[in-house]
Amino acid sequence: MEITRPTVMEVDLNAFKHNIEQIKSKIGNKVCLMPVIKANGYGTHINTVNEIINEFSIVAVATVDEAVCIRNQGYKNEIFVLNQPYKEEIEKIIKYDITVGISSDSFIDDIGKYDKKVKVHIEIGTGMGRTGINPDRTKEYIDKIKEYSSIEVQGIYTHLSSADCDREYTLKQLELFDKALKVAKENLNTIKYIHTSASNGILNFKDSYYNLVRPGIMIYGYEPYKDAFKGLDLKPVCKLKSKITLLKEVEVGTSISYSRSFITKRKTKVATIPIGYADGLRRSLSNKDEVIINNKKVPIIGKICMDGFMADVTDLENVCVGDDVYIWDNKLIKLEEIAEKLDTINYEIMSTISDRVPRIFIK
Repeated sequence: MEITRPTVMEVDLNAFKHNIEQIKSKIGNKVCLMPVIKANGYGTHINTVNEIINEFSIVAVATVDEAVCIRNQGYKNEIFVLNQPYKEEIEKIIKYDITVGISSDSFIDDIGKYDKKVKVHIEIGTGMGRTGINPDRTKEYIDKIKEYSSIEVQGIYTHLSSADCDREYTLKQLELFDKALKVAKENLNTIKYIHTSASNGILNFKDSYYNLVRPGIMIYGYEPYKDAFKGLDLKPVCKLKSKITLLKEVEVGTSISYSRSFITKRKTKVATIPIGYADGLRRSLSNKDEVIINNKKVPIIGKICMDGFMADVTDLENVCVGDDVYIWDNKLIKLEEIAEKLDTINYEIMSTISDRVPRIFIK
């Protein structure tokens, strides 16, 4: 479909490839890299670009439906679902040859009812407090799996909850995982994949790589915490932009947008830009954020609407309808700055840019 809307996310595929090579150089050639492309590639839609994902022998997603979409678009290698699915999804798992994480006894029984091969990774709960079996139950859990010949254990893993901020706690998690891993090795013939580290683990715990890592936010070039990329040359892959669609000049005392939250204090040139909170531009940025027009920051004025917002461009020279407007450009305005204003993280901002914003892939 031809893209006519002026609001788009620009996604730099060369930057993504560059980031992958940088991470590979850090982890070494004995460790497999499994990119996490869940949530539509953290909002970039890189998961839809076959020439990119076909380069990987295994990719990770969060849900079975995400895995099915990738399989249907032609990806033939391994797909790992990080979270234990629902029993209603088992037929899809079998049909589309999807590997899944598991951590409950009942799900083992649900899989076992099918006389078809299902590949699984056992999740060990070491301190995330979310999912995963108690490490002390590792042998018991494996014995239960062995009751069903259709279940093939391909991996064992855990999730490090605080690898960005608590070294002592993370080392305790890794100690628990190693104990469970020792038991698993004693009770399984082979374990193809052993993994604990997402982006924070990769950055801070070299001994946690085992034979597979699952980088997420870092493959898109965004830091999981401040100054995370020391020594790594990673490049942000996306920019969110729109264009000015209307310019007008208003008098002193003119109210802008809903609720009259902004009243002009001078004769003001107002630009209307067609991106709003339905696109993922948070309404809570009203009257306190800036955008970039002609390489200069200008303030958002008035409440951000569902489909657009207004900016004060009075101090810009030669501003015109059709000029580009960047919500973030990774230079004058960084994604992390917007996240800080919203008291959230860059992950959330990226992954909640709505699907009605077209993604433009730059090669």
